[in-house]
Amino acid sequence: MPMYRMKQAADLLGVSTDTLRRWAEAGRIATVTDDAGRQALDGAVLARFAQGLAAAADHPSPRPVISESARNRFVGLVTDVKRDAVMAQVEMQSGPHRIVSLMSREAADELGLEPGVLAIAAVKSTNVVVEVPAPS
Repeated sequence: MPMYRMKQAADLLGVSTDTLRRWAEAGRIATVTDDAGRQALDGAVLARFAQGLAAAADHPSPRPVISESARNRFVGLVTDVKRDAVMAQVEMQSGPHRIVSLMSREAADELGLEPGVLAIAAVKSTNVVVEVPAPS
């Protein structure tokens, strides 16, 4: 498992080295001594601690969106959802348009996406391929 020196760990947590040292002295996070005799943190311990800090933080709740930069919005019905352990492929039908979106499984689950659900596909892309059909 990777080891992180106090300065590295503090930077990753977004706090000062002094704050991290105080937390360690207070027993909030366990430290070890590295091969050079310096105080360090085990990577797995640091990762769990970072998750706990984020969960305990008082983050403001997002307010409803009243406007956004995506101009291409397609209202349609979800027609298929294929999920695996990590990702989901969501298909929608919006009039004559078939829209396919790849997203995390967590996002698809949180949105409750299943066939028959009304949804909006907001499309914003820096890569749009435009094709010209052959003359008839």
